[in-house]
Amino acid sequence: MTERTVLDGADVRRATTRIAHEIIESNKGTDDLVLLGIPRRGVPLANRLGGLIADISGRPESADRLVGSLDITMYRDDLRSGAYRAPEPTRIPDAGIDGRTVVLVDDVLFSGRTIRAALDALSDLGRPARVRLAVLVDRGHRDLPIRADHVGKNLPTSSSERVNVSLTEVDGEDAVTISGGRG
Repeated sequence: MTERTVLDGADVRRATTRIAHEIIESNKGTDDLVLLGIPRRGVPLANRLGGLIADISGRPESADRLVGSLDITMYRDDLRSGAYRAPEPTRIPDAGIDGRTVVLVDDVLFSGRTIRAALDALSDLGRPARVRLAVLVDRGHRDLPIRADHVGKNLPTSSSERVNVSLTEVDGEDAVTISGGRG
């Protein structure tokens, strides 16, 4: 199986820095902003973005108050198929999400089903003023009418290809590769 690197560590850093600036700009600052990472790799991405946003805004102490995690395991529509994933903790910043701008953070946007599950989970936790989506990679092939507001890289792929995101916090390095498909 062939594998090609489409983003290396420096590319991932540039993409996350650009996304952080876009989030600040679209929110007109950091007031009432919450980043919720979707496990597994969305959580370290949200932590990175939170740190970058706090640094850019000149308030590095606020990073912990910006970031949380949102487990969607029980909201997935593939539970009946036997696909199992151990639930991870949902952690909401102390200020909550009601009336705030919530940015859902994930590594890859594909069919949109993960984000649909995240929206369902979020609605059980409160009522944000608005919800946005930030992803490192948008690979297309949507099953649902969902689009990302902030994208690190659009990667047109075939449905037979697999996009693999590696992050230092989970995998020991930052990279995005594509494998499978024609080769």
